[in-house]
Amino acid sequence: MNASELLANTLSPDASTRQRATEQLENASRENYPAYMLMLSSELANESSQVHTRNAAALALKNALSAREAARQTQYTTRWLALENDTKSKIKQEALVTLASPLPKAGSFSAQVVAAIASVELPHDQWPDLIELLLGFVNNLTNTNLRIATLQTIGYICESIKPEILSLRSNEILTAVIHGARQDEPSSEVQLAAVHALYNSLEFVRENFEREGERNYIMQVVCEATQNPSVAVQVGAFECLVKIMALYYDKMAFYMEQALFGLTVMGMKHSDERVALQAVEFWTTVCEEEIELAHEAREAADYGEPPEIESKFFAKVALPEVVPVLLTLLTRQEEDADEDEWNISMSAGTCFNFMAQAVADPIVDAVIPFIEAHIKSPDWHQREAAVMAFGSILDGPDPSVLTRLVNQALPLLIGMMSDSNIHVKDTVAWTLGRICDLLVVTIKPDVHLHPLVSALVTGLQDNPRIVTNCCWALMNLADQLEFLEEETEPSQTSHLSPYFEGVVNALLRVTDTTSNEANFRTSAYEAITSYVTHATNDVIPVVQNTLITILMRMQQLLGMQNQIVGIDDRNNWNELQSNLCSVVISVTRRLGEGIQPMADRIMTLVLELIQAAGKTSTVLEDAFLVVGSLASALEANFAPYIQAFLQFLFPALKAHEDTQLCMVAVGIIGDISRALGSESAQYANAFMSALLENLQSEVLNRNVKISILSCFGDIALAIGVAFEPYLETTMGVLQQAGAVQPNPLDFDLVDYVAQLREGILEAYTGIVTGLKNTEKVGLLLSHSSTILELTQRCLADEERTESTLKLCFGLIGDLADCFPNGELKQILLSEWIALELRSKRGMSPETKKTMRWAREMIKRATT
Repeated sequence: MNASELLANTLSPDASTRQRATEQLENASRENYPAYMLMLSSELANESSQVHTRNAAALALKNALSAREAARQTQYTTRWLALENDTKSKIKQEALVTLASPLPKAGSFSAQVVAAIASVELPHDQWPDLIELLLGFVNNLTNTNLRIATLQTIGYICESIKPEILSLRSNEILTAVIHGARQDEPSSEVQLAAVHALYNSLEFVRENFEREGERNYIMQVVCEATQNPSVAVQVGAFECLVKIMALYYDKMAFYMEQALFGLTVMGMKHSDERVALQAVEFWTTVCEEEIELAHEAREAADYGEPPEIESKFFAKVALPEVVPVLLTLLTRQEEDADEDEWNISMSAGTCFNFMAQAVADPIVDAVIPFIEAHIKSPDWHQREAAVMAFGSILDGPDPSVLTRLVNQALPLLIGMMSDSNIHVKDTVAWTLGRICDLLVVTIKPDVHLHPLVSALVTGLQDNPRIVTNCCWALMNLADQLEFLEEETEPSQTSHLSPYFEGVVNALLRVTDTTSNEANFRTSAYEAITSYVTHATNDVIPVVQNTLITILMRMQQLLGMQNQIVGIDDRNNWNELQSNLCSVVISVTRRLGEGIQPMADRIMTLVLELIQAAGKTSTVLEDAFLVVGSLASALEANFAPYIQAFLQFLFPALKAHEDTQLCMVAVGIIGDISRALGSESAQYANAFMSALLENLQSEVLNRNVKISILSCFGDIALAIGVAFEPYLETTMGVLQQAGAVQPNPLDFDLVDYVAQLREGILEAYTGIVTGLKNTEKVGLLLSHSSTILELTQRCLADEERTESTLKLCFGLIGDLADCFPNGELKQILLSEWIALELRSKRGMSPETKKTMRWAREMIKRATT
């Protein structure tokens, strides 16, 4: 098979042909990388080749040069740089020549290849004349195709490369791009390519944006482009404005006043939906930025500091102009709109959501007249828009502002669940779900609950989208309604008790299907989980019956294992098993030791499921979580099941590549240790060996390692003095981990080290508490100074969390409690301890209580 056929087959509609061709290409790249790259390059440059073949060649070249994972990217970079100069030069030359292809698509394909090579070579000071060549091409007024492809290339390079690598050329690059986008450029295709290149280079030109003169010129060109005769250029220009607002909000006040305000409001009214969508997106972005700035301002105020960037309240100022346009756009729904297809009415609804959060109370008065005028309209478009507007403003304004309105609207909305139009019903169900979620206090149980539950349960027999929203509303009702109940403990009864059995049975009927269109089956299982979680004592028999139904379904599914055909069946099976597991977990947690009569059956099914799942980690995780919840519920009575389960636990601990599964497996060791207490000592050696081995792994995700450290504390607390054989090794590991100091400018590392220290503190707490009041407590003396050094470091951190604070106080108190006869007197009387154990503003009552207890323990240990 020749190269053209092979490349064409990688784009074949037939999956097996496609896979075979891809494997052959991969083999070729491994066997002779230089020849492979030359073959692809020659195919891309071949003007007599089919366009789809040239596309496949460009894709293969690009994929051989760039990868998402850092390790693979390093490997690809090294491989390319090791090529002989002649080979690299030939490939680069052919890619540059193809930019000028008479076939515009071939030029576009080649743009990606040139950019991919540039991303590898420029950071290594290679291909020094590239930018000079590209700028020359842009200024070649005789070849429009070459200018378009070159602008695309520049955009891709700016997007993928760090600005400092090309900082000396950024002015020239920006000039070339802006020159192509300017108003008097004769070719609209060149303008479009330039606008797209500008979009890709907006972060790259940050320094230019800092300079007022240059910023003014960029903004002028982009604003003019929004008025271009070509709709595609207009769309591209508005896309630029959206990104500029997200990147440079603090520089926008002048431009908002002068141009952007008017341009974007006009843009939202544009007859072409593509333009209108971007103009709406502009205001959504403004609102998102201002929500974030309000959050940052509140955080800064807590520290008594001014915010870094102050909000300009653009959304609040624009409210009178923007809201009427958005309301009009809400009425532009399509009768047969595809749920996955983004359209203007959806975009307007999303913008309303963010605007309500950004401007809060003022949006209510701006929207209510529209709702009142249209909610009973004979035209479904108007009715649905009115409900959508109402649902969209529920998050943001003060609940006291909305309570009266929601009280008035609820009976009407409940009645609209039987509307003749499916779109209206769908939005009504969503709005009722938001009321249940955000404003449950407005629901008067004696007035609203019966009609509300009845309407939502009836909706469970409707269209899949409506079913999904009804399930969500019912779930929110169960989750939020408990806040209206008086007691904190599970009480005898609740407002939902009279409806509990009817709702759960209706949800079970919904889930008894092979279909999951619009995710309705999964939503129904999630709702069942919520009802079980919040079940009061008077409905426990319903919970027990629900468990029996779920276990029967699990058994049926396991019996269908051999009938699975194809990937879709397998995914459906996996998803169903995960749903069933989540219900079993919630029932187990709710019933506690009351799960005992069903424990044998649950464990038998779960062990079968683990074997059937093979390497499907999501199902394994859920099955393991069932085991963990059962161990927590049964405590010492879980012992009979451990031996059968360990054969599956240890392989999961060794699955270092699978972060989530490994994390769950570590958590199960903690669950088992806590459940069995001192009886778990017989498994401690196997557990500790596996966990210590995991800490040595270079592949294992570092967050799993934090869980392992914390798990040491669970084991030590459970087995007490039996932890002695592992004490020295564990303390060495904890001391080493505690010594890690982050670079303060690396925010990810700072966060990681904070979590790491919290994991170490949890481990120390378990170890100290496990040995406290035993004959082996003296073993802690030699480690006390190390433990207290870490607590000092954690307490000195201004960014420390409340949980870290509480752990530190608890640990200091525990050590003082361990040695009441003055063995640690000198260190416990350190000035820093006295200073830290003083009440501080903003401390939770629980933390204050722990701090006072620690003070008492120190007093006792030092007098």
